Amino acid sequence: MYQVGDLILYGSTGVCKVADITTQELAGKDKKQLFYVLEPLYQNCTIFTPVITTKIFMRPIISKGEAERLIDMIPAIRVEAYHNRDLNQLAEHYKASLSTHDCSDLIELSMSIYAKKQFAEQQKRKFGVVDEKFMKRAEDLLFGELAAALNIPKDQVPEYIAERVEEKRRDHDK
Repeated sequence: MYQVGDLILYGSTGVCKVADITTQELAGKDKKQLFYVLEPLYQNCTIFTPVITTKIFMRPIISKGEAERLIDMIPAIRVEAYHNRDLNQLAEHYKASLSTHDCSDLIELSMSIYAKKQFAEQQKRKFGVVDEKFMKRAEDLLFGELAAALNIPKDQVPEYIAERVEEKRRDHDK
């Protein structure tokens, strides 16, 4: 069970703070149930979700050390862009990567779609709307969790990643 103040990943919402744990009566039942009161860090809303029997994926956010290790692995990640002319199949492929709720999968997804974007630009072609949508979604979830783990503003995450990767590259070249 999570505690008040914990930062968790909640489904496709992203990082949430457990603001409270409260008891609610269920409609039409003489039964009370415990609920988490969640406050998304990057959205202005409140979410009530049952402590038990939740169907939405929840887990603690990664630690600062895990975030740094993930970032340090980025230069070694080799990805291939996924191509499919059927936009429904393309979207399903991307959704499958998002649904793992795993930061390394989000990194690979972002990098593979970014490679597609670069290729499209080189070919003077338009970048696909589905690709753009899922790249933004993957980056949003990834940067949100990394920001919370590293205790930095979300908009500083891309710069932090670039600086850390460059620093590791320089250290490696010495």
